[in-house]
Amino acid sequence: MIVSRFLRQLDRYVLSEFSRIFVATALGFPVLVSIFDLTDNIDKYLSRNLPKRDIALSYVYWAPETMYLVLPAAVLFATVFTLVSMTRHSEITAAKASGISFHRLSVPIFAASIVIGALALLLSEVAPLGNRRRSELLQEVRFTTGTERINFAFAAERGRVYKIAQLRAATGLADGVQIERKGRPGDPGYPTWIVSAANARWVSGRGWTLIAGSLHVVPDSIRTFTVAFDSLRERHFTETPVQLLASPKAPEDMRYRELGRYITALERSGSDVNELRVERALKLAIPVTCIIIALFGAPLATTNQKGGAAWGIGVSLAITIAFLGMIQLTKAVGGKGLMDPEMAAWSPNVIFGLAGLILLARVRT
Repeated sequence: MIVSRFLRQLDRYVLSEFSRIFVATALGFPVLVSIFDLTDNIDKYLSRNLPKRDIALSYVYWAPETMYLVLPAAVLFATVFTLVSMTRHSEITAAKASGISFHRLSVPIFAASIVIGALALLLSEVAPLGNRRRSELLQEVRFTTGTERINFAFAAERGRVYKIAQLRAATGLADGVQIERKGRPGDPGYPTWIVSAANARWVSGRGWTLIAGSLHVVPDSIRTFTVAFDSLRERHFTETPVQLLASPKAPEDMRYRELGRYITALERSGSDVNELRVERALKLAIPVTCIIIALFGAPLATTNQKGGAAWGIGVSLAITIAFLGMIQLTKAVGGKGLMDPEMAAWSPNVIFGLAGLILLARVRT
């Protein structure tokens, strides 16, 4: 009974120390990044005559993205500094003398890293929505695009992907337009269909009118049918010419399934999608990194019995730099097709995970 009560108290103590450092890091780093970004871009934003309220709100909507990117580093800093502090004050030695192993002592940290990994997965889906709203507030499309665009794909809402041979925004005309809507498997009332049109014309207040084309419906069964048309209006094709001029969405501006549909559409058009496949896999790999990094950092934090803040900072920065360097290397290798993109995205986790297990097995318990 006494041992059980002591373990509960120790778990709460370790978790409180970890949480205090984690929260400070997870919130502090995004604030610093926002300050640096605002310092670099304030003149540009003011030259656009943007309301100060919109500029401030844009950083609120950017917070999920910056926090998502920093979570693995925050877990690492919290793990290392918590255990370094406990090592320096002989608290780990006292716990071992009481019959509590290092592995048992670290359980609250590993449990917290799993919860944080789930939070990172949630943020990876929320961040694209915030990024889009931020772009609208900063009027990025208006100030960064020209008037023409050639041979591009555009990932729209509701599972639609547009492929356009040429867009002339000044006249509201488009040539070689194809719209693909992915259906729902097992739902005959929501089949996949593809619309192809020679031209399209934009009319303000009415949207796009597709001219001289055909509609191909592809249900779940093997039977398909095609309908030709002289003109057609697709009520969900509401993006303005200016919106279509926007650069292709970056992977961080698309949710996991949306990025998957975009990759599929580009594959059908013969484009190289290896880099995008790596980015899609990283949307799942980075949340798992929160767990892997705690597994790797915990045993390293106890290797220097006299380590202090300098030791903790050194270990954390070294691991962070090594991990980021490996991610950039595997992204380049996977993006060039020299390695399976999904395998490239997961390689850093596999390597650091195996190394962490070895270090954890060798640590004195």
